Amino acid sequence: MTVQRPWRARMLPLAGLATLLAVWWSVVEVFEVPPFIAPSPVSVLHTLIDRRTMLLANLLPTAMEAAGGFVLGNVAAVLLAALFVHSPVLRAMLFPVFLLLNAIPVVAKAPILVLLLGNGFEPKITIAATVCFFPTLVNTVRGLGTVDPQAMDLMRVLSASPAEIFFRLRVFSALPHLFSALRISASLCVIGAIVGEWIGTDVGIGALILQATYNFDSALLYAAIVVGSGLTGAFYLAVVGAERLVVRWPSGTTG
Repeated sequence: MTVQRPWRARMLPLAGLATLLAVWWSVVEVFEVPPFIAPSPVSVLHTLIDRRTMLLANLLPTAMEAAGGFVLGNVAAVLLAALFVHSPVLRAMLFPVFLLLNAIPVVAKAPILVLLLGNGFEPKITIAATVCFFPTLVNTVRGLGTVDPQAMDLMRVLSASPAEIFFRLRVFSALPHLFSALRISASLCVIGAIVGEWIGTDVGIGALILQATYNFDSALLYAAIVVGSGLTGAFYLAVVGAERLVVRWPSGTTG
């Protein structure tokens, strides 16, 4: 049974994807949906193959924006979380501010950032960073603050300095929480980059989605969405791989 579990874990998502494609194809064929409304999976596949050069050319800037936002947003969140753990007053003062800023819809932030930063990569990276920032901040603060009381007492008995407590105890306690947030950020950074491309640019997956929509090219629209989803999956798998390399102890322990 234990030998079959890895194969089962791989086959079930594939079975779910196959079911989705079958239902999609059946609905389009049975109800004779016009191609400009919803293409068939076969039509989308042909578009992915025939227009792969254009799709990949637009994927590159989106990947750069998403990666830049992922790094910027998560690094800022981790640094601020470390500051909050050591300064409860600062946390009580600033955390509601970040909560309020996070409540602003991304589509409302995007035009403001474009006006402030221009139409280059900067606003797109910043938008991707803002959507990554808050989930990582919340999870990292929680992880740094929830340490094993017995381990904390032991560190104090050993006269450990605040820096030693932080790096040898709090950081290890926070890593599972941090990687949970990074998995969320892996998808949010791509969404943020695409939303940013809807405002003031003619390159990227987001811009391609708009162009395909205005031209009623539903096959290209769906193909662009598939490529964007693939980018999200690549980011997610990269985070999962990094987590397996870094977090080598069971959940609930501190390393």
